[in-house]
Amino acid sequence: MKKKNQVFRMAVLAMLLAVQLVLMFTPLGFIPIGPVRMTTMHIPVIIAGIVLGVKGGAAMGAVFGICSIIIGTISPTPTSFVFSPFYSVGAFSGNFNSVIIAMVPRILIGVFAALVYQQMKKMIRNQDAAVAASAFVGSLTNTVLVMLGIYLFFGKSYAAATNISYDVLITAIMGIITTNGIVEAIGGVLIVMVVIRAIHPIIKKCSV
Repeated sequence: MKKKNQVFRMAVLAMLLAVQLVLMFTPLGFIPIGPVRMTTMHIPVIIAGIVLGVKGGAAMGAVFGICSIIIGTISPTPTSFVFSPFYSVGAFSGNFNSVIIAMVPRILIGVFAALVYQQMKKMIRNQDAAVAASAFVGSLTNTVLVMLGIYLFFGKSYAAATNISYDVLITAIMGIITTNGIVEAIGGVLIVMVVIRAIHPIIKKCSV
């Protein structure tokens, strides 16, 4: 039974990985809006966290991070140096901090999504509420940690690349978090809830 469950979980992970790759290689994954990109690639990560737990969520988050580095390298925007150590534009270059920004927040999406889902299920025993809370926290984790990472590691370069005064950069970043971030979070909640309802039998078999 344990071996069968492991095979089933691997199949679910493979399915979510396939979805992630489709999002990566189509405009649906990264949507350019001005100097930044809104993304839907956090959604498979959240689903993995809910269905497969912390390890599965972290693994999918790592895939998301790697995809961010690849996209930032082969299809850059003026600020892609914050995600790719292999991309530079003018005086602005990526470095190891780019890898941190691309990877760490994305891994934590899956971790936080899994932990919030598990705790909410224990506390209120309501599937929809647990899924909604998990999706909301997972989505905001991505936006908040990425933007704070940009401010900490690339603040002056990012401000110059986006023609924003460094003195008001933190205000601009908070604006992105409260606009793009909230939109992504709400969209993530709606999509994740629909998907989780559709695959509810899988969640029972892959209970964490």
